[in-house]
Amino acid sequence: MRCQKRVLAWTAVTALFAISALSTSKAAEARDAAFATWLSALRQEAIAEGIRTGTFDRAMADITLDLKLPDLVLPGQSQKQRRSNRGQAEFTRPPQAYLNKRQLARLAKRGRALARRHRTTLSQIEQRLQVPRDVVLAIWGRETAFGGYRLKHDAIRVLTTQAYTGRRKDMFRDELLAALKMLDEGVPRGKMRSSWAGAVGLTQFMPTEYFSTAFDLTGDGRKDLWAVPDALASAANQLKLKGWMSDRPWGVEIELGGRVDCAMAGPQNTKTIGEWAAAGVRRHDGRPFSEREKLWDAYLLVAGGTFGPIFLVTENYRVFRRYNMSDLYALFVGDLANRIAGRGTFRQPWADLKQVRGHELADIQARLKSRGFAISKIDGKLGSNTRSQIGLYQRSRGQVPDCWPTRRLLAELRQ
Repeated sequence: MRCQKRVLAWTAVTALFAISALSTSKAAEARDAAFATWLSALRQEAIAEGIRTGTFDRAMADITLDLKLPDLVLPGQSQKQRRSNRGQAEFTRPPQAYLNKRQLARLAKRGRALARRHRTTLSQIEQRLQVPRDVVLAIWGRETAFGGYRLKHDAIRVLTTQAYTGRRKDMFRDELLAALKMLDEGVPRGKMRSSWAGAVGLTQFMPTEYFSTAFDLTGDGRKDLWAVPDALASAANQLKLKGWMSDRPWGVEIELGGRVDCAMAGPQNTKTIGEWAAAGVRRHDGRPFSEREKLWDAYLLVAGGTFGPIFLVTENYRVFRRYNMSDLYALFVGDLANRIAGRGTFRQPWADLKQVRGHELADIQARLKSRGFAISKIDGKLGSNTRSQIGLYQRSRGQVPDCWPTRRLLAELRQ
């Protein structure tokens, strides 16, 4: 009898597994059918854009989705999981880790050697595009370690995945179509190695940027993002078109003083450097601001709150952020450019800061917003607005603002 019950129980389990397998199989078939329908619609759109059918069919033959990429929206994911899936180092690592001193020193040494090797090319770029060589080299160093970083992904697969199931589907659909157009115009598929977001070449251009800002410095009729002259000129051209101003640096390291605290940071509080100086801001090296410098517009940047170097940043810093929308990215490029040019690094070191998780930061943002503070986005990403609103909250509580999100701050807001 007991043996018979065991047989019946095992039969039931086997049946459940069979039903589950059938269900899983049907779900997989449904997903495959939905993807095939999506690809068919994309093919028609590509043809309408002038991309040859052969180019599309070769590129998409046996294409599969890479569901390990960050920034995807997958079935069954919670909001918390989606935020944790946004794995950009610029938003998940604290400043002292992202701006690694050894890495920056190594890249600066290499950058100075490359400045000597490519002096003719860099001189042409400065003459024609008015962007300094140290800045162009710093972009190259940050993006691909001067070509030494092996890009892990196939751009077409990445862009297909992001366009099909990413958080920013429409944007990546445009990028995918542009990438297919690049193939149609003769860029070899083998060169289309990319970041997780589909950026290609030595200075990491999105495919649409290839058509809008890539620059043919050599004059051979091709815009070769995989060769130094065109790649560096293209980076310079992009910075120029994004508003680069040749008469000023990207920023100045300062010390707070007088009526100025970190809660006043952010582009919404832009003033002239003269106004900042009158309010009590001092250059960190002690030198006075020149009369010319006092006329420049700048805002206060506290990327690590009050636990690291503090800056007045100019329009050129905003240009860095238009290349990559991250304060840490912009500071990395600025620091590396300074080092390559022989101006040294920041005087104030970074503290050993801890970074709260994305869902914790989103909770801080939501609770600040519920208390009336002007949080623009509840996205779990640390930007200048969130830091300044933390400072304003701390000021309202009679605390000395430090403008840095911590678990202690979150616990206080939860009370």
